[in-house]
Amino acid sequence: MALVAQYRSHLQQGQAAIRERYLASGDAPRLLHERCRLIDEVLCDLWRSLQLPASLALLAVGGYGRGELYPASDVDLLLLLPAPPDGDLATQLEQAVTLCYDIGLEVAPSVRTVDECSQAAASDLTIQTALLEARLLIGSDELFQAFSAELEQVLDPLAFFEAKRSEQDERHLRYDDTPYSLEPNCKEGPGGLRDLHTILWIASAAGYGSTWAELAQYGFLTHEEETQLQRSIKFLQQLRTRLHVHVGRREDRLLFDYQTALAEQLGYQATATRRASELLMQQYYRTAKEVTQINTILLLNIGAVISPLPDQPPEPINERFEITHDFLDISDDEVFDREPAAILEAFLLMEKHPALQGMTARTLRALWHARTLIDDEFRSDAGNRARFLEIMQQRRGVLHELRRMNQFGILGRYLPNFGRIVGQMQHDLFHVYTVDQHILRVLRNLRRFLADEFTHEYP
Repeated sequence: MALVAQYRSHLQQGQAAIRERYLASGDAPRLLHERCRLIDEVLCDLWRSLQLPASLALLAVGGYGRGELYPASDVDLLLLLPAPPDGDLATQLEQAVTLCYDIGLEVAPSVRTVDECSQAAASDLTIQTALLEARLLIGSDELFQAFSAELEQVLDPLAFFEAKRSEQDERHLRYDDTPYSLEPNCKEGPGGLRDLHTILWIASAAGYGSTWAELAQYGFLTHEEETQLQRSIKFLQQLRTRLHVHVGRREDRLLFDYQTALAEQLGYQATATRRASELLMQQYYRTAKEVTQINTILLLNIGAVISPLPDQPPEPINERFEITHDFLDISDDEVFDREPAAILEAFLLMEKHPALQGMTARTLRALWHARTLIDDEFRSDAGNRARFLEIMQQRRGVLHELRRMNQFGILGRYLPNFGRIVGQMQHDLFHVYTVDQHILRVLRNLRRFLADEFTHEYP
């Protein structure tokens, strides 16, 4: 009992000190890493005090293995064994897990041999993903190396990529495939932290590193994209950390009842026309939009490297664009710098070529970087005005391309008034989506009024 009281007191005091430092500094990444170090220290001390066999290993997995422990996150552990435990060892392991609970640790433990880890990883994507982030805390380094080598044999980069991409699609559908809902989930929803984790998991499984800096070294990220990404990560980490602290338990939904308090705690100031909560949520929606941009581009790029398409000569459309494997591609990387009018032309071509499955990652990236070329001169150009009207007048694909223009920052640059309301919400229960999404939905319904296939909805 004395041991339990000692560790419980140490853990409580340590976590209270971490919380106070966070409230004073607002440094969320520091809290995440300090909490990891505290738990590392406590678990390693416990392991030594229990005198478990030196042939075993204690591993941090999942988010804990990644080195990020939010205030209310579980501590995911793997007790790795060289062979199935006998009765005495099984009793010791049960005591170890019970002791973790007794001192106040919310652990999520598993006990497996290397072979059992291999079998579980081969049959369960969630387990495979968690083990991918395994980190040795204490115990046999030799056993950990054997575990790592076995996991590497199990991992199939292409199968893992396809499975994680399908998992992401299914997860997005659970949240109506939009980050713009009234009470979004900042971890699991589209544009949330999980979309960023997915990229790093896929990159790690394919051998391209497990950090954004490593992805940049491999050429998957530009300097501008990495800077934007770090800004988005910092905001989302801060928001989720503050949410956990405010609620006092694990909660990742930005519920309506929490938004005002969170905005005030994060320093947002109300204006004559906007509540502080509305300013916070606009920042969230814009950040989520940026995350979806990066997620789309990087998954296309990494996928192309993991599973390269067969060589096939592109089909030219004109001197600026071509079709590559049923995707719209730019003829060279400087197209938009050389001819800014091609920015709007890209979306018009998508409408005029219904067989196209989308835009290549290179095209999307170039469009996003070219958005700053849209200025007053661009907007006042008669050719660009005519091209935008032509986009609006097409018989098909209008809403789809307007959404794509909005996602990659083109629509808000061309229509500055629209740009100002991107991500803007009203703090009441009647407006389910942001102002920009409501406008696009109105356009969708107006077009459906004129389409024969929707007469059953709009007689």
